[in-house]
Amino acid sequence: MPAAHPVHTLYSEHHGWLQAWLRRRMGCVDDAADLAQDTFVRLLGRPVQTLAPETLREPRAYLTAVAHGLLVDFWRRGELERAYLADLALQPEALQPSPEERLSAVQMLRAVDALLQGLTPKTRAAWLMHRLDGLTHAEIAAQLRVSVPRVRQYLAGAMRHAYQLRFGAAQ
Repeated sequence: MPAAHPVHTLYSEHHGWLQAWLRRRMGCVDDAADLAQDTFVRLLGRPVQTLAPETLREPRAYLTAVAHGLLVDFWRRGELERAYLADLALQPEALQPSPEERLSAVQMLRAVDALLQGLTPKTRAAWLMHRLDGLTHAEIAAQLRVSVPRVRQYLAGAMRHAYQLRFGAAQ
C-alpha cells in the first residue's frame, strides 16, 4: 500500500487545530473553515519533499505561516470591498450601480489586488505608473532610477503574472 500524500497526513493530523486557530482570529466559523481548506489547497502546489514529516519538523508552525498569509489576503480584500462600498454610499441614488454591477466591480478589484500583490515593489510601481499615470518607459526609468530595458522587464513580468493569474502557468 503506497504511503499517504504528506498533505493528507498534515490534514488528518492538524486540520481541526488549524481551523480552531483561524476561528479565534477571525471570529467566524465559516470563514475559518474556508481559510483552513484554502491553506491545505495551497500546500498541494508545493513540492512533496518539502512537506514530508522528516523534512517538516514543526508542522503547526508551517501551517500557521501559510494560513497567516491567506488571512492577511482575506483581511486586505475585505478592506478593499468596504472602501468600495463606502465610496458607493456617497454617490447619489441615481448613480448607484445595480447589484450585478457591484459584484462585477468587487470581482475586478479582487483581480487587480491579486495582480498587484504578486508583483515586486518596483514592478508594481512601474505597472501603476504606466497604466494609471500613462508615463513612458523613459519617464518610469527616471523615477525608479533604473534603465529603460529594466522597465520593459518589469512591465513584461507584470503582464506574465497577469496572464498566469487569468489562464494558469504556461505549459
